[in-house]
Amino acid sequence: MPAFSRFLRYFLAVGRLGSIRKAADELNVSASAIDRQILNVEAEIGMPLFERLPTGLRLTAAGEIMMAAGGRWQKSLAEVRAQIEDLRGLKRGHVEIAVIDALAKGVIPAAIQSLQSRYPGITIEVKVAANDSVRRMIASGEVDFGVFFGPESYRDITVRSFVDVHLGFITPAGHPFGDQPEARFSACVGSPVVVPSSPLAVHQQIAVLEGTTRITLERKATSNNIQMITSLVLQGVGIGILTSLDVVTEVRAGLLSFTRISDPVLRPMTLALCTASARPPSYAADIVLGEIQTAFAELAWPVPASAPGVRNSG
Repeated sequence: MPAFSRFLRYFLAVGRLGSIRKAADELNVSASAIDRQILNVEAEIGMPLFERLPTGLRLTAAGEIMMAAGGRWQKSLAEVRAQIEDLRGLKRGHVEIAVIDALAKGVIPAAIQSLQSRYPGITIEVKVAANDSVRRMIASGEVDFGVFFGPESYRDITVRSFVDVHLGFITPAGHPFGDQPEARFSACVGSPVVVPSSPLAVHQQIAVLEGTTRITLERKATSNNIQMITSLVLQGVGIGILTSLDVVTEVRAGLLSFTRISDPVLRPMTLALCTASARPPSYAADIVLGEIQTAFAELAWPVPASAPGVRNSG
């Protein structure tokens, strides 16, 4: 195992950098030691792992297979080490999470901050990606768990927690439109509107509403970025259309108001905290998962009635 793990460190570095010399500099070992390890393994498997080119080294088909397996092996070894350290009471480990853009503020960062104060030995990497990309990263085991919309039809995903998220109009605090807890989609006719574009998950919901109501929105601006849409609304460009999840932080801060769109054709979107069905979380991942699971209900709508900018209908 030690010999193989040494080869793997060398091999992965060379594969990533395309050069034995660069790998040697990065790992602080001699180039000849790296070359010897790679040649020994190539001789053992009977196939070259690299093409030796004048410009550097390029992975062969066998090298690509070894590179992918090496990444998985390193991740598994890190999990084994974390579990062994847990037995010693050290509570260490590295956890990788994938979330959609709307969760880059508010509840998830707050939960991570809370975890860091109690488990300083756990490091966390948060990947922000499009909805479909988050699902793929969870299912493939690229991350320990993630949060995305619409998990219902995927067998390779296990839902740990979920909340309903609603589509609505967003307006600056004090805007007359914000006095309404809910309104039909047609209420925005004649008003300038700021609308999300693909690949944001709500883009398709707005297309459905336009199709069923035959309403043409007066689009003043569109964006594929939630922060840009909220900024444009705060600047008075127009009424925004986003989900309650997208603006929960701004609503609680009293900057924006949220008015739910009440058309019967519209159904709540399911936001889910998920893991891969085929891969149980490591001990460290389970700690982080539990913390975020506890905070997950805060993402539901409506937010507490005491929050500024919130007017509950019932």
